[in-house]
Amino acid sequence: MTGLSLAAVHKAIDTGLIKAKAARTGTARRLLTREQIVYLQLEAEGVRLLPLRARRSVAKAMRRSPQLDEVALGNGHVLLIKVSTARRKADEGLRRLVRAEKMVISDPEVLGGTPVYRGTRIPVRLVADMLAQGASVKEILEGYPSLSREMIEMAPIYVRAFPRRGRPARRPWAGQKPKRATSHARSALD
Repeated sequence: MTGLSLAAVHKAIDTGLIKAKAARTGTARRLLTREQIVYLQLEAEGVRLLPLRARRSVAKAMRRSPQLDEVALGNGHVLLIKVSTARRKADEGLRRLVRAEKMVISDPEVLGGTPVYRGTRIPVRLVADMLAQGASVKEILEGYPSLSREMIEMAPIYVRAFPRRGRPARRPWAGQKPKRATSHARSALD
């Protein structure tokens, strides 16, 4: 939503810039408030380039006054950070995420629970992968006429917000030369 990587979000939480709540479901998910997302939007727009002390000052000011429009840093207010602009972007991102969530269902009876567009059997990740590989919206619409332009544009948002669970497949042998190769005469095998 903000453009920050998941690692950057976890780092902001781990360094105490924002304080996430644990989800009640017993998973390792962390829940964020709207104002914490606004702070992450500021991080994405460049606040992360500031020293940690300055970033903590911004986060503290936002916790003290959640509807703050701007934060001034430094003696004589050398740096002015526009929180209101980040708030508008974060709110738009949240609205888009809600729309994307409403377009997708995950039912164990449909493709084993793979997230698909509501009313179809088209996986959202498939469309997001097609976009990532350079397919245009028009090309995807030609192949999947039951989708709308908005549905296709929401695929990357949904996939970034809800990454696959579990570890990616490891292939330690990929890209390496074989350690040993043997050959046998055909007559020995018959």
